Amino acid sequence: MPGQCEIVPLSWPGAGTERRLLRLRYGKPVAETGGKKAYIQASIHADETPAMLTAYHLRRLLDAAEDAGQIEGEIVLMPYANPIGIAQFVNGSQLGRHAMIGDGNFNRNWPDLAAMAAEAVGPALTDDAAANVTVIREAMVAAIDALEPLKEIDHLRVALTREACTADLVLDMHCDNEALMHLFIAPQHWPSFADLAADIGARAVMTAEDSGGNSFDECMSGPWFRLAKRFPDKPIPPVCEATTVELRGWADVFDELAEADAAGIFRTLQRRGYVAGDPGPLPELLCEATELRATDSLRSPKAGIIRYRVALGAQVKTGELIAEVMDPGAPDLAVANTPIHARNDGFVLSRRLDKYVYAGGTVAKIVGKEPLPHRQGFLLED
Repeated sequence: MPGQCEIVPLSWPGAGTERRLLRLRYGKPVAETGGKKAYIQASIHADETPAMLTAYHLRRLLDAAEDAGQIEGEIVLMPYANPIGIAQFVNGSQLGRHAMIGDGNFNRNWPDLAAMAAEAVGPALTDDAAANVTVIREAMVAAIDALEPLKEIDHLRVALTREACTADLVLDMHCDNEALMHLFIAPQHWPSFADLAADIGARAVMTAEDSGGNSFDECMSGPWFRLAKRFPDKPIPPVCEATTVELRGWADVFDELAEADAAGIFRTLQRRGYVAGDPGPLPELLCEATELRATDSLRSPKAGIIRYRVALGAQVKTGELIAEVMDPGAPDLAVANTPIHARNDGFVLSRRLDKYVYAGGTVAKIVGKEPLPHRQGFLLED
């Protein structure tokens, strides 16, 4: 059994209804031990089901480690991170990426903890890096506690952010549409995350310090970079290593995959000293990190049925035919198909699972090595 099972109540969305989070805490709090803390959450995009199944299998491993006295740090697992989105169904289809009340993408616009804590942090910083870490974490927690959330999404963000902001390692588990395993990280955290990438068999690791949306992982890692820039004369190490873990695609909800992914994450926890035991040799690393600006998102120029001409993982060249969009309403078959060509050299990381695409919809991501001039500004998809 887990060391501590906590129910976190959220605001009520309406009379006769209730929201709550389940928080599982393993080991002893770092406040007591001075050790390290890992925070892992599943499915802030609530319709990305592979993350919740992986969390289930990871929970089994952590429960066994707890029973065996092998938890050496503090590990917090949120087996589902979004009770709002998990309940959003329309005509039988779950829609868990955006808040249907109109509050946008659940994984965008998380609090700017650097801005919130900077005023309190400045006068308290010294030349002692470890002491500065403590000062910053206390200031972030105090700033979060001072918030007065109004909407239920704000209550959710406060609950998750407060728990995660004191962690040394943050894994935010997601999935793509139809995709290979990949990670998003800050460039400062490579090659540190090479262990996780190898343990879970990541096919791509994409780096960006600020992708424009302040996603959850950037909410956790970003404050340390921003505060270090704001106070350059004081040592502020990037102590929170955070990543978005993309567990393949929506349809990849199988025990054999989730068990393997959970085992890989568990081995990384062992390698990093959160759990005792021998993780075995590190598997071969399947990729190197590349800038997120080097990954192209191809969009459909029109609505229609997408017909792919390349498979996931295929190596492609600039100008190569990736797909055709067929307009079922075209009066002349000669003009029914619109080709979509690669704009960079690389490999196909993801495709679209549902094959009817709207105009402007993303149809594929191609991971290259060289930053693309047209990839500027907001890099994340909505």
